[in-house]
Amino acid sequence: MNSLLVLFIFVPVLVVILLGLNLLFAVHRPDSEKVSAYECGFSPIYGQTRSPFYIQFYNVAMLFLVFDLEILLLFPIAVTLYQVSTYGFWIAMIFFGVLTIGFVYEIGSGILKFTDQRSSLSKIERPISSSVL
Repeated sequence: MNSLLVLFIFVPVLVVILLGLNLLFAVHRPDSEKVSAYECGFSPIYGQTRSPFYIQFYNVAMLFLVFDLEILLLFPIAVTLYQVSTYGFWIAMIFFGVLTIGFVYEIGSGILKFTDQRSSLSKIERPISSSVL
């Protein structure tokens, strides 16, 4: 069997069959949670758009992308290390050194510290109990 035949004929037929079986046999009971919008772990905004917005989550996501790309670039260097010899090795070490300096700067500036403002406010507003006295 030719691989192009599998790719262009068998796979779409299999997809249509599996989707049809899903429509026939799956239980369809949507509730309000299932049909509501999903906003990356936050409650969806319907009314007021000027609510507090915590940027720490997006900072960590961007940092994850940078270091995920670092791992992506590490694999080709590891595979071709015999071909690039010492010159390629030291270029890669310079690249990873610059990324490490950036990571140390991020840790030093406190970008990776997570403080939940809601929990710190609740600790401040909590009344002192009489059992402590």
